[in-house]
Amino acid sequence: MKKENLPSKICLVCNRPFSWRKKWEKVWEEVKYCSEKCKRNKKG
Repeated sequence: MKKENLPSKICLVCNRPFSWRKKWEKVWEEVKYCSEKCKRNKKG
């Protein structure tokens, strides 16, 4: 798959777009944050 055809989402913390990664292949539907830093800084 070409890079420009990868799915993307918007991070719930920083509101920046991020693209699909191989490590998220099986859990893409559950991914909400672009990084561990954003995951730690979520408002709960």
